Amino acid sequence: MTASAVPLAEFEARLREVLRSKVEFIEVIGEDLVAAGGKRVRPAITYLASKTLGGGVQYVHDTDLAVCVELLHSASLLHDDLIDDSDTRRGRETAFRKFGNVVSVMSGDFMLSRLLVLLAAMPPSLTRAFGEAASAVCEGEVLQFQVAAYGDYTFENYLQVIYGKTAAVFELAARAPALLRGTEAAAVDALATYGREYGLAFQMQDDLLDLLGDETTIGKPVGGDLREGKATLPVLYLLEGQHAEEVRAILERRAEAEGDVERVRELAARHDIHARARQEIIRRARLAIEALHTLPPSPDRDRLEAYAAHEAERVR
Repeated sequence: MTASAVPLAEFEARLREVLRSKVEFIEVIGEDLVAAGGKRVRPAITYLASKTLGGGVQYVHDTDLAVCVELLHSASLLHDDLIDDSDTRRGRETAFRKFGNVVSVMSGDFMLSRLLVLLAAMPPSLTRAFGEAASAVCEGEVLQFQVAAYGDYTFENYLQVIYGKTAAVFELAARAPALLRGTEAAAVDALATYGREYGLAFQMQDDLLDLLGDETTIGKPVGGDLREGKATLPVLYLLEGQHAEEVRAILERRAEAEGDVERVRELAARHDIHARARQEIIRRARLAIEALHTLPPSPDRDRLEAYAAHEAERVR
């Protein structure tokens, strides 16, 4: 993505400004967030969706809207790291490891409060949209624990979990510019579908890499989801087959026995689970791309399509 297509330098500067605090610990966590960077996929979607609607022209509140999307995402990560007892995030020590639980949680809440301040200058429909997305994130996280506790491993539950964890914010990132611009309902729906399907593909790819990726490439040990009792897409496929009882037992004991992760990886390779999961990821990405075809062709629409098309090839 070229700098002219997505003004990330402007975005980073505004993000840093919004996260300023008189409290040193909050300031440091904010600086870590800016410095760690990441792919910035969600704010990029917001910029490109707005420019797609505006004939390539940026809207006055686009940067603040992109910052709001990133703040919601980042606040959820601070809370998620604590819930998952994670040691690192993007190669850095997690905030709760460095500062403790209270500082980490309250810093996440600080981000949400800054988000609300920015939204106050925008149409009320955006406050509702952000509230609905935040609710979905919370429900997805809690449902994930509920599914593991009850052993209720179904595709329906999995889709609901990953919608809340990931796709709800992608959907928000894509449709929020249409709400900001007051665009007709058809455009809002098209961008919402794009964001939702792309977000589902994105999380499915993350889940596939967590089990069957290369540790050197992804930068962390494989099998993290298994060790947390999470039945992700490749594991659900295995639960349909002849080794379902064995895989379920591994899942329920959180892969605690020596060789558990390696065994599931072996079974996945034997039954070509990678190819099957990749087909579903590609299908979701195509649904995202097709949704955009109701919008006028443009270079920015092409860039949105390219993001989704690339998903099945992502290796980290």
